[in-house]
Amino acid sequence: MPNDIKVRVEKAIAEKVFPGCVLGIVRKNGEREIFPFGRFTYEPNSPAVREDTIYDMASVTKSIPVASLALTLIGEGRMRATDTVVKYLPELKNDYGATVEDLLTYRVKGTRLSTLHDKTPDEVLNIVFKNGFDGPPEKPEYTNLPAFLLGLVVERWFDDSLVNIAEGYFFMPLRMMDTNFFPPDISRIVPTEVVDGVEIRGIVHDESARVFARAHRAVGHAGLFSTAPDILNFLESLLQGKYQNIVEGARRGLGWQLNQQWFMGKHSGEHTFGKTGFTGTSVVCDIERGIAFVILSNRTYPKRPPDAASIPSAINPFRADIADILMH
Repeated sequence: MPNDIKVRVEKAIAEKVFPGCVLGIVRKNGEREIFPFGRFTYEPNSPAVREDTIYDMASVTKSIPVASLALTLIGEGRMRATDTVVKYLPELKNDYGATVEDLLTYRVKGTRLSTLHDKTPDEVLNIVFKNGFDGPPEKPEYTNLPAFLLGLVVERWFDDSLVNIAEGYFFMPLRMMDTNFFPPDISRIVPTEVVDGVEIRGIVHDESARVFARAHRAVGHAGLFSTAPDILNFLESLLQGKYQNIVEGARRGLGWQLNQQWFMGKHSGEHTFGKTGFTGTSVVCDIERGIAFVILSNRTYPKRPPDAASIPSAINPFRADIADILMH
């Protein structure tokens, strides 16, 4: 293990950025390294993190698998980026002619899903469909709504659940055996937060996604659980060109974040793509360099850090520093 990785992770744990994490690196030729650090929680008797410890991927779900499924459909000519959203979701009011590409690039906004955490799944859907978008597509603004709707579009196209579609397209073929929306083995899952004295563990951390998870329904903006080895299987397939439709879309910023140095580091290129998750997860893929990596952590435990512009998030300098070490 590179000593500078060890030093940087131990510093983050000492500063309570997170109680533990797993770093995984894979290269185009299949070489990989996985480094587990720390524990599930800050308690000294908490289980030690292992290579196959399971984490809540949070918003990485938006890219793996949801945007990747949409890009696959588009690349195969079975869906067009220019298709209107209302073509697949005719219940959607105030659609302003928004397209699938507008969802992939976050150019529309509407109901804030976080305000609906006390509703039922059907109530959430009714509110979202009734309100539609605030206006016509404009400059990108990141919210949960576009990925939520994209997940519904994908489900409508296949006439199946995201759970089954993602498993059939990616998780089974890539032998991502520990990756799913409803993990059966809670003992390997790290908790994400303690809310009102209750530990959130084994069910999605995002409150609006949790509304659906309680009804055993997966949604497009959060909810996937996975391990470093499984995510590396997915990233390796991208490096090796097995899913060229996904790579081509991601390199154009469709459904993925592009060249974001705040988490990809100063060596990221114009077409470096990746995604972060609120719980402390992130993936980065650089096709030109032939390298990809994943960081899994539960930085929201036991309490999510303050979310304010005046208080920089400690996880982002960590992400960038690790990227700089790996991609120098």
